[in-house]
Amino acid sequence: MNAAVRPEIGSAVSAKVEQRVRDSFNRQGLMAHLGATMKEVRHGLVTIRMPFRPELSQQHGYFHAGGTSAIADSAGGYAGFSLFPEDSSVLTVEFKVNLVNPALGDALEAVGKVVKAGRTLTICHLEVFAESAKGRSLVAIGQQTLMCMAGRPDTAA
Repeated sequence: MNAAVRPEIGSAVSAKVEQRVRDSFNRQGLMAHLGATMKEVRHGLVTIRMPFRPELSQQHGYFHAGGTSAIADSAGGYAGFSLFPEDSSVLTVEFKVNLVNPALGDALEAVGKVVKAGRTLTICHLEVFAESAKGRSLVAIGQQTLMCMAGRPDTAA
């Protein structure tokens, strides 16, 4: 996509783009297994929510870092995918997550936001928040690099 016509990060997407992103997300077995849902799709910005279940916890009762990292990865991946050409797909090249507070709450919400969209590589910032009756607290931050798989439509294998 030409940078001159690239939409503003956080602006509304077309119904077609939103459906493409949601269709891809809905094919992810891991997200379904975790009970994660896609809450919001905007240009370069995606939010994913995962409710707490005991089987998603670690030994102290917090959300396990594996689930926390998985929804962060998907939020960033789909934030990038929302900007990619229609005939492409997305793959994560790398990501790093720092766990900054215990992930304790009724649900986690991961926000992926594109920082730099390139022709092949896209960089995203990741944040995960715990939500509870006490409010919302930051539990993880991260950074991710995505690859735009041009000419490889996002379809099931």
